[in-house]
Amino acid sequence: MKLKHTLVAGAALLAMASCQQNGSKEDTASTRKFLDPANMDTTVRPGDNFFMYANGAWLKSNPVPADKTRWGSFNELQENNYKALHELLDAAANNKEAKAGSADQKVGDFYRSGMDSATIDKGGITPLSNLFKRIDAITDGNGIMKEIATEQGEGNSQLFGFYVGPDDKNVTKNICNMSQSGLGLPDRDYYFDKDERTTKIRDAYKKYLVDMLKLMGEDEATATKDAADIYKLEEALAAASMTRVEMRDPYKLYNKFNFDGFNKTTPGIDWKMMFADMKVTGQDSFIVATPKFFAEVSKQLKATPVEVWKKYLKFHNVNDMAPYLSSNIDNLHFDFYGKTVRGQQEQKPRWQRVMNVVDGSIGELLGQMYVDKHFKPEAKQRMLELLKNLQETYAARIKRLDWMSDVTKEKAITKLNTFMKKIGYPDKWKDYSKLEIAGNDYVKNIMAASAFQYNYNINKLGKPVDRTEWGMTPPTVNAYYNPAFNEIVFPAGILQYPFFDPNADDAVNYGGIGGVIGHEMTHGFDDQGRQYDADGNLHDWWTADDAKKFTEKADVVIKQFDGYTVLDTVHVNGHLTLGENLADLGGIAIAYEAFKKTKQGQSEEKIDGFTPDQRFFLSWAQVWRANTKPEEMALRIKTDPHSPSEWRCNSPLSNMPEFYKAFGIKEGDKMYKPEADRAKVW
Repeated sequence: MKLKHTLVAGAALLAMASCQQNGSKEDTASTRKFLDPANMDTTVRPGDNFFMYANGAWLKSNPVPADKTRWGSFNELQENNYKALHELLDAAANNKEAKAGSADQKVGDFYRSGMDSATIDKGGITPLSNLFKRIDAITDGNGIMKEIATEQGEGNSQLFGFYVGPDDKNVTKNICNMSQSGLGLPDRDYYFDKDERTTKIRDAYKKYLVDMLKLMGEDEATATKDAADIYKLEEALAAASMTRVEMRDPYKLYNKFNFDGFNKTTPGIDWKMMFADMKVTGQDSFIVATPKFFAEVSKQLKATPVEVWKKYLKFHNVNDMAPYLSSNIDNLHFDFYGKTVRGQQEQKPRWQRVMNVVDGSIGELLGQMYVDKHFKPEAKQRMLELLKNLQETYAARIKRLDWMSDVTKEKAITKLNTFMKKIGYPDKWKDYSKLEIAGNDYVKNIMAASAFQYNYNINKLGKPVDRTEWGMTPPTVNAYYNPAFNEIVFPAGILQYPFFDPNADDAVNYGGIGGVIGHEMTHGFDDQGRQYDADGNLHDWWTADDAKKFTEKADVVIKQFDGYTVLDTVHVNGHLTLGENLADLGGIAIAYEAFKKTKQGQSEEKIDGFTPDQRFFLSWAQVWRANTKPEEMALRIKTDPHSPSEWRCNSPLSNMPEFYKAFGIKEGDKMYKPEADRAKVW
């Protein structure tokens, strides 16, 4: 099962370019206040709620806009810097002399086709008509699975997830992987949880099913019946799906089968034929993350009438493509998934939505344009210096651990020292020469890009694993750790303020990007990452006693986060968020120790009245400032392995004696924890 640990949630992957923060004419790199006291609320004691102390005034003056569900530092970067990407896209779209097959032609035509809302509205649902005809011709369960396999081969993932990637226990070899999917609600728990908030969303989804089927041409009575049947099928699939917490165990997700073995697990499904229809040949084994789910699919092929399966497939194809179809379908989709589920009151501007599609579909073409114009090579050199300092600091901390044996320490340091570091953009760009993009057919372009990506992945089979590949596009404001490659990756998009600025003092850079670097490094040793060795293989390299001690220390972190109340009676899920919480805890501690090696870190010189240590922690807090819609918060609590921003800021600090010293935190302050209750792992 593919694991990739990001800094922020998938919903918050933000494209950006190198504009300056804020709109003020005076806000240049040389005049900007990297830590502006005007953003603080000094009526709040730092020891009671550091997040509010550092960011309170900013939070009050920056409510969530109507077309957003969250507004924070990441979003500021997104909005201010979308403009530069917008200029790149507009220039490409208006370049009438772009050579056929060039980056300008493909990026420009893709963008222009998405902006042609009049043509898209005229098309309605007809772009899917050929697909519907194929589904209408199905007569039995074998036909259902053949159609699903055919759609998978077209890059249209229905019912289950499928990808090609390194074998977790032999990462030099690519292998096919399959996992559960196929639900219309955001997570399997939405089908079963009984709280009022979830019940309302579940009821709204049932109505949405009816309304979408009516837009697809059914009358009220037929749509009502078909919606109930589709929901019943989804509910059965959800019941057989693993929870997100269960899926945090990579060993549970590693189930290798051959065709005969999996056919016995899923009677009635011929997986050799399925793979052939999915264009996969020459493979004798594959990995299934969730066998129970596929066994339920087999059961439902017999228990659920074929006509219900056909309605299910039609609905999910429309549901998946809704944002790219006519406005009536798009708006209905947004009303449920945007307004009801996430609390977003308005759609983002069309150009922003199309921009995100272009970035998600042909992001390395757009990325080439971005780095050519906006990425500064000196940022990469500075990052390498920071990485070296943090890596050395991490190694020193491992050597000092009082709970880990020497034999495990040695292997941990070996893993740390073999981290692959990727900064800015790929050394080798993806070749899109076989992808054809037209200037007047948005849905066709999306389908073509999906098919291209599927074929690109399938072509990896039988070839060595390409460790130069990137899992994010260069303009992305995020970072990640990939255990199979044992790599830490920092796209160009994140390498600027408030995370990083070459003109900022070390306290700001170490509290910002330093914390990010430490965070991604620590993912190599969190509850999931620690189970992969230096080569990237899923392999137990710990002594039993060291593993037991790690689990005991991790349990302290789980307990801390389980105790945080976010909305009325809703708590953070300490088990679901454990990996990210461990990464934050380790990241800020490592960054601080690395900062103390710098000239500023060893001084007491104040800037704007704050000591170097205080500026370090204020920089950390500034990165996490954000307001979030209650609906979005509730969704993330169920589905996001990242904790809400306030607790990502405060909880790691409440475990750091250096933070206590910097701000005079003492017993009686709300963030104070007795030393025996503090979490410390790495």
